[in-house]
Amino acid sequence: MTAPATAPASVDRAVRWTTGRARVGGEVELTYDETGDGRPLVLVMGIGAQRIFWDERLCARLAARGHRVIRFDHRDIGESTRLDHLPVPRPWPTLGRRMAGLPVAAPYTLSDMARDVVGLCDHLGVARAHVVGCSMGGMVAQHLAIEHPDRVASLTSIMSSPGGRRHMLGGKPAALRALLSPAPRTADEAAEHAVRVFRTIGGSRYEVDGEALRALGRQAFARGGSPRGFLRHLAAICASGNRTKSLAGVRVPALVVHGEEDPLIPVAAGRATARAIPGARLHVVPGMGHHMPPGVWDELVDAIAAIAARA
Repeated sequence: MTAPATAPASVDRAVRWTTGRARVGGEVELTYDETGDGRPLVLVMGIGAQRIFWDERLCARLAARGHRVIRFDHRDIGESTRLDHLPVPRPWPTLGRRMAGLPVAAPYTLSDMARDVVGLCDHLGVARAHVVGCSMGGMVAQHLAIEHPDRVASLTSIMSSPGGRRHMLGGKPAALRALLSPAPRTADEAAEHAVRVFRTIGGSRYEVDGEALRALGRQAFARGGSPRGFLRHLAAICASGNRTKSLAGVRVPALVVHGEEDPLIPVAAGRATARAIPGARLHVVPGMGHHMPPGVWDELVDAIAAIAARA
């Protein structure tokens, strides 16, 4: 199938967001933004990352393709409900138990986070959505497609994993250490932390935009960092097991995108995800690491638009 033509550069402008708050079940409320009209497309961000890490210019390009673009803060981070009455798992013992194949006790799971997305869609009157998940968000998106198949029109899993021990966090030690480095205590520390992390987990082909990342780091810090929420997200990943067999039952159009040089979740995890989902399209990006730099946006938007059109 021929991908749709690339959206014009004129869409790289300030996005007009409608912002709201949705009670998604029990004690959890999610804060969300939406822009555009047409086919609902829900963007699910990665571990501990606020919705602002879905770049506005990328969202504008997706909206220009006829999507109602929805992004949100997960439970426990950003402007959504903090669950600080829950335990805070220790990261290295949690990872050690997961890699040893032992059960992991977690305050909640990726299935719970997938139900949050269903609750958000209910609040917004969205019966079925195209779901795009990045890193941990890709794992949440996979749980949505497995456990709530009637709510998913298409699935895009970006730089993510089907959850097997070999692929979950089998990348380079330096990347994992960067991800688990101490939380910043000031806005300036947050700015430099964002640059340092993404320079460590990025690839060789696309330069990291240091100034943009510093601005995002400061903005995320001002909105309220949540190191404890990050650790509960990590426990949710580790407790949620291997989805490989369950992904064989997914029957919606699926796209798997992965950076060839991803040092955190290696490209083998993307290949394994694509093999597990019947008919999934695999799109490996040379020189890309564990990030979505502006240089890949056009091909990413083309690929998402093409998979959505199949639905």
